[in-house]
Amino acid sequence: MLRVSLLGEQVIADDPAGTVLTRSPRSVALVAHLVVHAGRPQPRRLLAGLFWPDSTDAQALTNLRRELHQLRRVLGDPPSLAVTGQDLCWRDTPSSRVDVREFALAHQAALAASDPGEAVAHARTALAAYRGELLPGLADDWVLAARAELERQCVELCDLICRTPAGDPAAALAAARSRIRLRPLEETGYRTLMGLQADAGDRAGAVSTYHRCASVLERELGVVPAEPTRAALRRLLVRAGPEVRRAAATGLVGRAAELTRLGQRWHAAAAGRPGVVLVRGDAGVGKTRLVTELAGLARADGAVVATGRCFGSAGRLPLAPVADWLRTPAVQRAGVALDPVWRAEVERLLPAARPATGGHPTVDAWQRLRFFEGLARALTAGGRPVLLVLDNVQWCDEETLAFLAFALGLLPDAPLLVAGTLRDGDLDPGLAAWTSQLRDDGKLTELPLRPFDADGTAHLAEAVAGHPLPAADHALLHAATGGFPLYVVEALRTRDSPPSGRLDGVLRTRLEQPGPAAREIAGLAAAAGRDVTLELLTEASDLDADTVVEAVDELWRRRILREVGGGYDFTHDLLREAAYQQVSPPRRWLLHRRLAQGLELLHAEDPDGVAAQLAEQYARGGRPDRAVEHYRRAAAVAARTFAHAEAIRRLEEALALVRARPASGNRDRAELAVLEALAGPLNAHRGYSSPELQHVLERSLELAESSGSKESALTALLELWSSRFVQGRTAEAHQAAERALTLVRPGTRAEQSGSAHFIVAGSALSLGHDPAEALRHFELGVERTRDASSWPIGTRPDVHGPAWAAHAHWLLGHDDAAVASSADAIALARRIEQPYSLAIALAYAGITHQMRRDRTALWAAVSELHALCDRYGFAYYREWALLLGGWARGDAAGLAAAQQGVANLKAEGSFARMPYWLSLVAELADAETARATLDAALAAGEARDDRWWLPEVLRLRAAHDVDPGPRLRAAAELARAQGSVALRRRAEADLGVRLPS
Repeated sequence: MLRVSLLGEQVIADDPAGTVLTRSPRSVALVAHLVVHAGRPQPRRLLAGLFWPDSTDAQALTNLRRELHQLRRVLGDPPSLAVTGQDLCWRDTPSSRVDVREFALAHQAALAASDPGEAVAHARTALAAYRGELLPGLADDWVLAARAELERQCVELCDLICRTPAGDPAAALAAARSRIRLRPLEETGYRTLMGLQADAGDRAGAVSTYHRCASVLERELGVVPAEPTRAALRRLLVRAGPEVRRAAATGLVGRAAELTRLGQRWHAAAAGRPGVVLVRGDAGVGKTRLVTELAGLARADGAVVATGRCFGSAGRLPLAPVADWLRTPAVQRAGVALDPVWRAEVERLLPAARPATGGHPTVDAWQRLRFFEGLARALTAGGRPVLLVLDNVQWCDEETLAFLAFALGLLPDAPLLVAGTLRDGDLDPGLAAWTSQLRDDGKLTELPLRPFDADGTAHLAEAVAGHPLPAADHALLHAATGGFPLYVVEALRTRDSPPSGRLDGVLRTRLEQPGPAAREIAGLAAAAGRDVTLELLTEASDLDADTVVEAVDELWRRRILREVGGGYDFTHDLLREAAYQQVSPPRRWLLHRRLAQGLELLHAEDPDGVAAQLAEQYARGGRPDRAVEHYRRAAAVAARTFAHAEAIRRLEEALALVRARPASGNRDRAELAVLEALAGPLNAHRGYSSPELQHVLERSLELAESSGSKESALTALLELWSSRFVQGRTAEAHQAAERALTLVRPGTRAEQSGSAHFIVAGSALSLGHDPAEALRHFELGVERTRDASSWPIGTRPDVHGPAWAAHAHWLLGHDDAAVASSADAIALARRIEQPYSLAIALAYAGITHQMRRDRTALWAAVSELHALCDRYGFAYYREWALLLGGWARGDAAGLAAAQQGVANLKAEGSFARMPYWLSLVAELADAETARATLDAALAAGEARDDRWWLPEVLRLRAAHDVDPGPRLRAAAELARAQGSVALRRRAEADLGVRLPS
């Protein structure tokens, strides 16, 4: 069965096998043209001229024959495709499924049906087949015409479903919403949806629909809804007093020069010079208004415009602005044509179903950049210039900033501009570093925005008032408002001209204008800290639903609230702050608790998406116990999208709440649970050598032992070993490993048991203990974790073990076994397709080949390791690649690379294997530097108990002695004591004698 999907995607597949046959845009478009004209033969000359208009007739026909040959080679010879020497034709057959034909046939059946129920059934079948626009991303004339006709037919079917009496109300609501998506500027769809919502008893939803209609018309066309739509709203609202007219929108005043500059930067970006433009200034100076105007210009140019906002509340979500951008209809339509591998990455952020938890942050961290790449490709998939609006950058989360920097580097020629607003003041260190890096890279344009002068203030005031102001008021108005547009607009909306008092007084006066119910709802919305739905306001308020709807409508009409997405937000952050300040502290406590309870009720089926908000509301509502639970959930949600910094922040907030409790066993258990959750994100974000991680693990161990939890103690010891070992605290790491092994009992989980043997092997080998005993533990680690699904130490012992065991084999003098063990680790890492494990295997293989002095094999391993580290951002093993690659080169550049690798490791606090690394540097350096470096290596080995390579360091140091004999003899004796056959042979070879065994 051949499946041809042309609506919402471009793919031809073998349906039973589930394999894609072709995604070639040209091949799919050719089939699409035939499908659109199914049953009507299309002359070859017409097709050739249509698809190759710039070629000669003869060349176009040749191109068509070649394309047809390629298509038939891929598809076989499907009976649906009729080919003659003169024309081509698509005919419906049972062996082919084509979504366009399924839609067309169902559409025809719906219109022809005499029974209303049958007509609706066919219409729903047709709409189910319509999964998106025809051939998304293509803009040929014939495609645009066919796409428009299909869209018209969809609207026709939506209307049919909505007007059918006694139909399915849910289906009618869905059809009305689909109609609005198809024709967002037609008021008919909004009126239909309002009527259906009112009939269903959803007055709140109907009012929200009107607000959305008015916002879209104002933004896109600069008009208000027509009288029939306004009348539909009046029927929904029963006001006791006079109707409050919605305040008029103010056009852009006095920013022509700034808008021109923004427009120039936009056109440069649209031409392939991507970057970031930040409109900077104090709160209320008009930053958002200016960027909104730029968005209008971009839309007029045919660009994709996506808008996201950052919130100052603690309930923010990592990558929330990116999620907002991806939900933009134009982005979603283009995204369906993405390769499935990138769509899968997008679904991490916008999952169709909630993903299962699990995985280890360190193991999974390599996927972060691939995840970012999928998001970047989705945002730019449509082939059109893209403007990403980011409001309130000063509150932007770390992950969104990292994503934007990555995307601009990944797509250096993309027609992409990020336009952000940034409030002046002290910047968060992460944001300051981000802007500094963009500035250094030449990708940042900064546009400072200042308050108006007296003339500009007067012009704005007259635009808001709708009439000239007395000249005598101009200077007074400027002096009173400071020229800040927000102050001017809000003051005049209080009918206070010229205004008196401070800005906060003006905002308080504005908030006192609405009635009591509206003021109460404004306080509740302010306590939410971000956009809020009518459903939540109704659930959290003690007012009845009708009163809440009326109150929200009044706030919307007064432009205190605005409609955003599926909810409402304040028209300016300063208004939100003022509304919150008007709520008394005891009342705030109550509002936060009600909001938390409302969120839980409304999102009982899927609390993950609001976990951060729930945590914040419960924390501010005096329920720290519930807050801790949701902080932990929010951290897990953040970690699923590799937002480890945000996960750390959430867990640290939870930890502070737990530690504020009175001392008790319950408090200790709660603290242990938070610390256990915190270890993974800390490791992934700050590394094994992080002092913060070390402190968390030591405290976890203390709590686990005091509470008698052997499983938690074992987990803490396994992770503590990693921290201590990478820090170069080899003896302490081995103590933790031996303690961990004593906790392994029958019934201990395989991944814990195997990991315990693995860490004993690793630190024992580094201490210079018997390599044969280390091998035994490595093998037990592999055997017990072969089928494990998680690894407490953050790496897979079944890969890491053989990779490291290769060193033990070589030390024992088993060269072939060392090479084989190393190769086995690499082969397994490739088979499981996990780049992080492959990096580990290649890094250890590099050491194996260096010890064997095999520069060719070493260079091959290091080259691939370099590429992996660059591709996925692996830091620790990137330094290994620098050191090993430098040694393999053997020249001055190699020495510089090796020295840089050592410096980087020291800067990270990673001192494991330092004697080995320093010996590589010494081999590349001049005699004087080599002596000093090797002396440092010997001192480091003794100070950190990192003894496995000291015989070789002694041997190399002996080469710089006048009498090398004593040091060579010491090297050989030490190697013999450690059981290192290979290193003993080297020292004895230099000494010229064999020492007795």
